[in-house]
Amino acid sequence: MNRHILVTGAAGFIGAFLCKRLLAEGNYDKVIGIDSLNDYYDPALKFSRLQQLQDPRFVFVQGDIADAQCVGKIMEEYRPEVIVNLAAQAGIRYSAEHPEVYLHANIIGFFTILEAARKYAVRHLVYASSSSVYGMRNDPPFSVKDRTDHPKSFYAATKAADELMAYAYSQTYGIPMTGCRFFTVYGPMGRPDMAYFKFSEILRRGGTISLYNYGKCQRDFTYIDDIIDAVMRIIASPPAGDESGVPHVLYNVGGGRPVGLEDFTQILCEKLKKYGILSEDLVLEDHIERVPMQKGDVELTCADTRDLEENFGIVPAVMIGEGLDRFACWYASYVRYSSIV
Repeated sequence: MNRHILVTGAAGFIGAFLCKRLLAEGNYDKVIGIDSLNDYYDPALKFSRLQQLQDPRFVFVQGDIADAQCVGKIMEEYRPEVIVNLAAQAGIRYSAEHPEVYLHANIIGFFTILEAARKYAVRHLVYASSSSVYGMRNDPPFSVKDRTDHPKSFYAATKAADELMAYAYSQTYGIPMTGCRFFTVYGPMGRPDMAYFKFSEILRRGGTISLYNYGKCQRDFTYIDDIIDAVMRIIASPPAGDESGVPHVLYNVGGGRPVGLEDFTQILCEKLKKYGILSEDLVLEDHIERVPMQKGDVELTCADTRDLEENFGIVPAVMIGEGLDRFACWYASYVRYSSIV
């Protein structure tokens, strides 16, 4: 089998960073990326990520993973031994307004990838799940052994469905699969709809940010480098089988250190001031509105990562202060570049 790997959602936040690391480490002859480049957020950021993947070993295909013909053509031409499925429609609020988009990308799209893995007998399928599958839990840390049958949003429901679909395919066809429940991934070149990026944009323009649940939410923020470290280890270790012999496993990929939204916002503001994005005399409290919980959201996320630590020796290294500092440093250059073009 060819030493090729297929990464779906390659222009996305996690996908682009993963492709970059795969190319840097050189374990694969070709890294094939597919992405629809949709306009859920500004595609210019997606193109900027792709610019960092200029390498003769990188092949990019603009396409939809729900398009079986497109995916089949890639599989037939490159015969990847590993698939990492990161393509998905994300967002809690958006899933209440546009559920059909989530059905298309997260259910039909993932089914197409499962079929490709079956037909071409891939060695390992790694796929993105989400901390959202835990629903409204208040008994941290969340374990992969906890129930996930009470989703708070349609987005979470599609991710829980992906896990069930993957398990069924793994059990029926013996395909090694690993699901990664990602916890609030952040960092430079991240998604503009995420709180840290969105808050930065609003504060820079002198607006008011909304703290949901009156600022009492907590999130297990996980820096992008820690995410990629974990995924790289996971890719290289296809599961042999659970207690029933099914080669399917789930991991929480998070920091295990929830941060309150109030504290998070204060740290972000300090970092934005440090890099000259905000004025030193800006009073953060004057730009905060505390509002009720948004529909479908959860109060707390907190990953139990003991399985990841025991199997791979992975302990997330980047604390929230350092991570937001790196983001703010990048964001300052992003703002300057945007103002020029």
